[in-house]
Amino acid sequence: MQRIKIGWARRDVSTDKPINIPGQFHMRISKGISDPLYVNTLVLDDGKDIVIFISADLVVIRSRLLDEVREAVAKRNPEIPVEKIIMNATHTHCGASHYSDSVNASVKYGSSTPVSEEIPDVGIEIASGDEYRHFLAEQSADAICEAYENRSEGGIAYGYGYAVAGHNRRVVYFDDISRRGGSVSGFMVDGHGKMYGNTNDDNFSHYEGGADHFVNLLYTFDADNNLTGAIINVPCPSQNSEHEYMLTADYWHDVREAIRAKYGDIHILSQCAAGGDVSPRILHYRKAQERRFKLKYGDMETERAARKDIAERIAAAFDEVLSWAKKDIKTEVPIVHEVRTIHLTKRRITEEELAFAKESLKKLEAVSFKTEGAPPEKLLHENSLLVAQRNRFKRIIIRYEEQDKDPKLPMELHVVKVGDIAFATNRFELFTDYMHRIQARSPFEQTFVIQLTGVPGDDGGTYLATERAVANKGYSASLFCNLVSPEGGQELVEETLKSLRKIKDSEA
Repeated sequence: MQRIKIGWARRDVSTDKPINIPGQFHMRISKGISDPLYVNTLVLDDGKDIVIFISADLVVIRSRLLDEVREAVAKRNPEIPVEKIIMNATHTHCGASHYSDSVNASVKYGSSTPVSEEIPDVGIEIASGDEYRHFLAEQSADAICEAYENRSEGGIAYGYGYAVAGHNRRVVYFDDISRRGGSVSGFMVDGHGKMYGNTNDDNFSHYEGGADHFVNLLYTFDADNNLTGAIINVPCPSQNSEHEYMLTADYWHDVREAIRAKYGDIHILSQCAAGGDVSPRILHYRKAQERRFKLKYGDMETERAARKDIAERIAAAFDEVLSWAKKDIKTEVPIVHEVRTIHLTKRRITEEELAFAKESLKKLEAVSFKTEGAPPEKLLHENSLLVAQRNRFKRIIIRYEEQDKDPKLPMELHVVKVGDIAFATNRFELFTDYMHRIQARSPFEQTFVIQLTGVPGDDGGTYLATERAVANKGYSASLFCNLVSPEGGQELVEETLKSLRKIKDSEA
């Protein structure tokens, strides 16, 4: 067996242009760079098969970004098997928008935030999402080609540790809160469940699901056993700074800083494991958290303190696992990488939901844009919020019209064997239960689940909720949020396990 070859590279993909920041229901135009956005690339090659990981500080991957990256790599180096590229988003809510400037794409495939062409011009400069995507794709291709060309013999070590990063964010009540009165917004349809619900409520019952505090780690070393980098796989999105108007990699920036302060300028590739129903935010212990941060960090802003707190725990897990994992550095490691398209049962839109969408859209289309009477930023906020509401209902109508013709959603699935561990991808904000179903039945010692991986085409992301979540309702488990049904979620589990079992004993 040939010694494994390892290649690393990274690129700073920040932009100082005023660009839309996706991740909320309204447009936020960046006012600068708080900390750098990166794409980080790792190539592992055993001489027979290869995997090319690339992690990007983005909220999600859409608008043919993966296609553009693969096309750019193929032009630079036809030797590289571009189908073996796995690109994942870290899910920072303060990354630059790479979404298409097309209005039609925004309606059918877009995020919660619209594009500038859909709203009145209020005098705010907004950089092109298409232009940024082309830049991002070129930088990503450069990093991939550099990592591939710089492959050299080395070794890997792996293990897992613990770091509290995520907390379940779906609150369940004894009563159906939609019956308490008030209007139903265009963003969510609540029931017994609500994302980020108030826990100081007489009818608070419990959190819908648990959280996962495992950190899966794969370390790389050069031929002299010097540490060169690591994959850090954490089941929590990076969205502490999700309301800011500055570009930031969120807590991953703090993680990189903390680890490099001890180990030097090593490479760090961030992966978000299943985190659709969790966030790095405590809901019911806020007063205690305020005191903790005040005594620990002084007057640091709460979410910045939370980022630093999380980073310290992840860095401590990194240290602890490395201390014993490096005793078993492997230099001859078989790699098997299977790529295939699976088809998942969609969540159907009912006649009642269609009627609700049409009625709601009619009301929203009767609302006029605001072009005066407030500062431009406020006007942009309100107008983009209105368009986002309209688009959500438009997408429901489109889904209804197409669901009989296309009842299944295709998804590119990657499963990778790296010796005794495995990686398995999905395009979703995946609820934690699905990851546990995969890991519990996986034939590998450790299984790194990577959510929000890019797929070919314009679409990407979206939540994949569990059966109990759909029953409880609430944002992330509502008709707006789920293209795939819980039945399709279990199909993802079974198809992933089918591929993991296939590659477990395969040598080619």
